[in-house]
Amino acid sequence: MSHIIIFMERVKSLPEIIGVMASKKPEDIDLVSRAYAFAEKAHHGQKRYSGDPYFLHVSAVGYTLAEMGMDATTISAGLLHDTIEDANVSTEDIKAAFNEQVSFLVDGVTKLGKLKYRGIERHVESLRKLFVSTAKDLRVIIIKLADRLHNVSTLKHVPKEKQQRIALETLQIYAPIANRLSIGTIKGQLEDYCFPFAYPEAYEEVQQILKEKSRDNEKRLEKFYRNIQVELAENEIENVRGEYRVKRTYSLYKKLLRHNMDISKIHDIQAIRIIVPSIADCYRALGVIHSLYRPLPGRIKDYIAFPKPNGYQSLHTTVFTGDGAIVEIQLRTEDMDRDAAFGITAHFAYKEGATPAKGKKLPQHLDWVNQVSGLQHQSEESTEYLEHLEMDFFKDRVFIFTPRGDVIDLPIEASPIDFAYAIHSDIGDHVSGALVNGKFVALDTPLHNGDIVEIITKKSSKPTGRWLEYARTAFAKKHIRSYVQREEMQKRKST
Repeated sequence: MSHIIIFMERVKSLPEIIGVMASKKPEDIDLVSRAYAFAEKAHHGQKRYSGDPYFLHVSAVGYTLAEMGMDATTISAGLLHDTIEDANVSTEDIKAAFNEQVSFLVDGVTKLGKLKYRGIERHVESLRKLFVSTAKDLRVIIIKLADRLHNVSTLKHVPKEKQQRIALETLQIYAPIANRLSIGTIKGQLEDYCFPFAYPEAYEEVQQILKEKSRDNEKRLEKFYRNIQVELAENEIENVRGEYRVKRTYSLYKKLLRHNMDISKIHDIQAIRIIVPSIADCYRALGVIHSLYRPLPGRIKDYIAFPKPNGYQSLHTTVFTGDGAIVEIQLRTEDMDRDAAFGITAHFAYKEGATPAKGKKLPQHLDWVNQVSGLQHQSEESTEYLEHLEMDFFKDRVFIFTPRGDVIDLPIEASPIDFAYAIHSDIGDHVSGALVNGKFVALDTPLHNGDIVEIITKKSSKPTGRWLEYARTAFAKKHIRSYVQREEMQKRKST
């Protein structure tokens, strides 16, 4: 199955949407059918900038959500997401016609839709509301991402004075959120649709670089993949499928910036993705490939044993092809491939038979969603909030292990203090020492990927102002400040 979402400039029919739904239960089909009819009637006569019926957009959002495996409630809310704002429909109308959950989701998306990118103050407020709504119900943000994806796919029809604002907003807010939710398909397409409008000159430069390489690359990649396919079959690794591609434009641009626009320093411009039946086959296939082609030192990455913080899993290797080229190879199972494409919607989506309870605990790698929503109470200044948000959640992460093997994900340069607070605030408040890989270290020691950290606590130990210099995460700093302030107030009272 291809994970590329291509929008056709026509209204998606109800049978098309039902056809890709995960659940074919009569009650689910009925709910979506009623939402489709309601939205079609509500938007009757309305047009988009392109001149197309407005319902074209609505049906595209519903179809995308169905294709992502979302439940009938989410698909229905996607079909209805613009009725309150654009069709003189109230939340109560939707609640009466459908149910409270559908109404809640539509209302959440409506509120997000009112937020526009207008510089730092509005930017930060948007981020706050996005994350708060996400923490309440992730389906709100998933609908919003599907909505934004179709909107940016038609940016060429939007008035020019709005194009760059929408593109920048998408690149700075929506694409990073899609990435943190591991929805790779949405993230990549948001970036590629918006890149030419946000940074037109840079886009043209990258296009020129790719044009010079792409023709030869595609032929070379196809031949290279066929060779691997034959070799895998000879080693009894069957039911294999593959995809080969040249790196996405925006992703390539970001890498080029880090290498002074020198394409020769980028080794994953060409990539092959190989999907095999099992995890064991991933490792077997890696061995077969390395017996054929010499790998680049330091470029073998095991994201199966050590998943990325957003849950992404795959084996990565980069090899010399023997004809002067260098190609990245990704090895994964079908489940991993779907997870990489649709992230949280693939395994935390509200699938058939699942009814999410309010306050349901998120998977461990999504704990950040709850943490970040609480930061707004700590940070009154917009710039401070933005600084925390970028520092904690939009930079590279490191994987740190507890002695029991639990994984804690933290920003790069995090300290044992950050690690302790990430486990529990009580542990953080009573840190007296830390062992990293079995050795005692200072509390300001930067932690590295794969470190095993053991925190030693004492009841007599407590946070001091000095700890603020050691801490890197806003979460830890918040608790340290709070503790220090309480101690100071108690001292003043006693004197």
